[in-house]
Amino acid sequence: MARAIIVVLDSFGIGSAPDAAKFGDQGADTFGHIAAARAAQAKPLQLPNLCALGLAEAHRGATGDWAPGFAHHSAQHSYAWAAERSSGKDTPSGHWELMGVPVHFEWGYFEQPQHSFPPELLNALIEKAQLKGVLGNCHASGTEILQRLGSEHIRSEKPIVYTSADSVFQIAAHEQHFGLQRLYEVCEIARELLDDYNIGRVIARPFVGNSPADFERTHNRRDYAVEPPLPTVLDKLKDSGGEVIAIGKIADIFAHRGITQTIKAAGTDALIDKTLETMASAGDRSLIFTNLVDFDTLYGHRRDTEGYAQELERVDRRLPELLEAMNADDILVLTADHGCDPTWPGTDHTREFVPLLMAGDALAPGSHGQRDSFADLGQTLCELFELPAMAEGRALTLRR
Repeated sequence: MARAIIVVLDSFGIGSAPDAAKFGDQGADTFGHIAAARAAQAKPLQLPNLCALGLAEAHRGATGDWAPGFAHHSAQHSYAWAAERSSGKDTPSGHWELMGVPVHFEWGYFEQPQHSFPPELLNALIEKAQLKGVLGNCHASGTEILQRLGSEHIRSEKPIVYTSADSVFQIAAHEQHFGLQRLYEVCEIARELLDDYNIGRVIARPFVGNSPADFERTHNRRDYAVEPPLPTVLDKLKDSGGEVIAIGKIADIFAHRGITQTIKAAGTDALIDKTLETMASAGDRSLIFTNLVDFDTLYGHRRDTEGYAQELERVDRRLPELLEAMNADDILVLTADHGCDPTWPGTDHTREFVPLLMAGDALAPGSHGQRDSFADLGQTLCELFELPAMAEGRALTLRR
């Protein structure tokens, strides 16, 4: 029986989605703009292995144009480009839709740039968590707000609370001066309070350092997400006796539902190493699901175009190891959950097509065209694992 290895290049969009204008993202193109920035420096982006999977052609299908420096690459495997159907461009929506459950309801948001949170919410959090107060209460970049309020947080012992355009409530605190476990406890209380506001995630943002010059967020981030509204492919596979092995932040995104094993690691190379170790030992009917979060947190949101380019080249160099570790019946899929164009104004995600770059004998090589939902991947996995079909999504054609 087959196995599936799904690797999410978190935020790696390949061109504006059909409804991008609704989100203010018409013209966003994470891959295309990174390639253009490198071409302008006369040091073209080097992604031969991703192109062999069909990256250049998937981008051309999504945008109508070759990315600079990527004309006429020929895919050796299977590829497609998928549009999102969920109402938002956030992490849970993207991942849930990939696993067959688009989000058709509207998340709650904190839209005011300043004084973002209702006083009654903050008062309840302060009381229940026995806090001295909170700092922030605004829209902010995670790195910027540490520079501005990190020292005051250490002096006052008040955690920093902030949000963004996503449905999210983020809490930053110092690992030593405030305490990592204490931060997690505060986030758990916030999660309970935020259910009435329909907020998708509470995120613990621990940091270290002694001054604004060296404040740095750590890899001890933890996400507290609500559960998907319906059973996902993960639930169906687990319930049928299969294995669902979540690597990185995947388990947090699905509120640990439908997961049989959770493996944590920090950094792209370590996450790929764990994926390879798992591929060496996982049995039949296993889904190995990995998120490479650094694309989004370190480079997309921080609008670091060159850092994003180097991270793509890093993954490209490691890709042959994943291909060589595959069993005969495996499929490997590289995809994304949304875009985060590092050349785009602001610091938020961008509404884009995502690639479906696929290897394995179960899929016919060449183009599988434009997909109208990320849920097409979930439906394909249902067919691969012989599970009951999802309510949404159209499976890619499998070769039996």
